[in-house]
Amino acid sequence: MTDYDDRRERRRDRGDRDYDDRGSHHRSSRRRDRRSRSRSRSRSRSRSPDYHRGGSSHHRGRDDGGEFSDQNRSGGNGVPSGVPAGVPTGMAQPVTGGHHSLGSSVSGSVPPLYNPAGASTMGASSAPGGLSGSLAMMSAAAQSVQDKINRELFVGNTPPGTSEALLMQFLNGAMRRVVLCPPDATPILNCRTNAKFAFVECASVDDANRCLNLNGIPFLGASLRVSRPSKYAGPHVPSQTWQQLTGQPLPPGMIPVPENTGGNPEEKINRELFVGNTTPEMTESMLKDFLGRALEQVGLTQLPGNPILACRVSGKFAFVELRSKEEAANALNLNNIPYLGAQLRVGRPSKYTGPETPHGNWEDILAKFMSGELQLQNVGSQAPAAAAPAPVATPTIAAQPPTCIVSLKQMLTAQDLEDDTEYNDILEDTRDECSSFGTLKNIVIPRTGPGATKIFLEYLSNEDAERAISGLGGRTFDGRKVEAVYFDPVKFANQDYSD
Repeated sequence: MTDYDDRRERRRDRGDRDYDDRGSHHRSSRRRDRRSRSRSRSRSRSRSPDYHRGGSSHHRGRDDGGEFSDQNRSGGNGVPSGVPAGVPTGMAQPVTGGHHSLGSSVSGSVPPLYNPAGASTMGASSAPGGLSGSLAMMSAAAQSVQDKINRELFVGNTPPGTSEALLMQFLNGAMRRVVLCPPDATPILNCRTNAKFAFVECASVDDANRCLNLNGIPFLGASLRVSRPSKYAGPHVPSQTWQQLTGQPLPPGMIPVPENTGGNPEEKINRELFVGNTTPEMTESMLKDFLGRALEQVGLTQLPGNPILACRVSGKFAFVELRSKEEAANALNLNNIPYLGAQLRVGRPSKYTGPETPHGNWEDILAKFMSGELQLQNVGSQAPAAAAPAPVATPTIAAQPPTCIVSLKQMLTAQDLEDDTEYNDILEDTRDECSSFGTLKNIVIPRTGPGATKIFLEYLSNEDAERAISGLGGRTFDGRKVEAVYFDPVKFANQDYSD
């Protein structure tokens, strides 16, 4: 045998041994796999409660409403037909059809951390009671909110600085005095004030209904407007004004308030107007006084006093509420009126659905008024009263060009100027109040001569003076309506305070 043959024989021997080793290895692996699967099946059967009940539920259909039945069992392999191919039989699969959607499953086949059957069953059993309880709570909360709205009232025209305690004490005392409540009762429980209006909360709905009869009661030189808030949606309750209830006339100089006619939302929309192009320095009181005076000066009002009841400012626009729909239609003619360097846009709000109202602009109305012809096409049945305006005694827009000097009339009496201490107090109070409109350079209150009882304000600019006129004109002071007008700066420099 050659060396070559010897080497080939040794290689054959090594190959046979490797083959035998590999075969032995594979056979040992198969034996271990079979033993492992056998132990797994034993452990699975020992853990399953159904295994000890006298039968294996995964080899026959269950009669206890379980997950698998004869109709959804696949042959003898124990795999349900609903399980996709390739998914191990030990993994849980959600049931998607028939009555099994309630979530019953084979015991032990669903891991503890994922049990849609338990969640679904729990939700189904607790849903009816939970839903009804939630609805009951929501209904009770809605009734509580509505009850509070029915017990609330709006109080307008409150003087600046009115305290909540003072207003509550005054209104409670008034109701006791005219027997709108028992003598020892407190019908008004809470009050919150805000600038020139307030809201009061009554103890009951009946107290709120009776409190409506305080509408128009005089309070610190103003006639209070007592009415329902805008969010009130209940029935209309008839009421009287304070003057009708008591028979007492309204004090001279006070502006009457409108009666509570039912708060019809549609009627209120006809009395509201949109005011655009407002600037940040325009406050609610300034807009209300300015637009109201403009309507009065050109004869677009039907009753004495400011026809604008309320004003709401929101950013670059505002809404004003007038006391009648006819005056609201007339106020459309204020469109493009200049104020504080801006041209105000006056029109109907977007929620208005009534007929279109023909109207002009402020330039047209002012020109017609100055020329003596004022023919308005949009005035209702009381057109003659508005079409023939009474002469305006002291127009503040056209009589005197804008200057930096402001004259205030009807704020003081001769008795106010007699005592030196009181005179100095008036000077100091006026300076504090009027400095809020701009830079106040000088203030003069003549005690004698043609300018006696007048107050003259010298501002740094015409714009400051315009803000002062808008903020002060039309206010009520000690029962007298304040008149604010521009004054000739030449006459002021020469100390000539005559008209």
